[in-house]
Amino acid sequence: MSTIYRLLTEDDTSAFCHKVSEALSKGWSLYGSPSYAFDSARGVMRCAQAVTKEIAAPYTPEMKLGQQ
Repeated sequence: MSTIYRLLTEDDTSAFCHKVSEALSKGWSLYGSPSYAFDSARGVMRCAQAVTKEIAAPYTPEMKLGQQ
């Protein structure tokens, strides 16, 4: 068993909520609290949420984490 980690990011819109909801529906678990920051170059708020997942395969750097 391996634990894998992803940091989901997106503008502060419903797209971010959908991205996190999709990860949760695929077995990922929230890890810590969400973060928000202002992207001054684009003039928008950005969101981030870490998620983790237990998988049966050993971790390798070549993994496509979103496909696990």
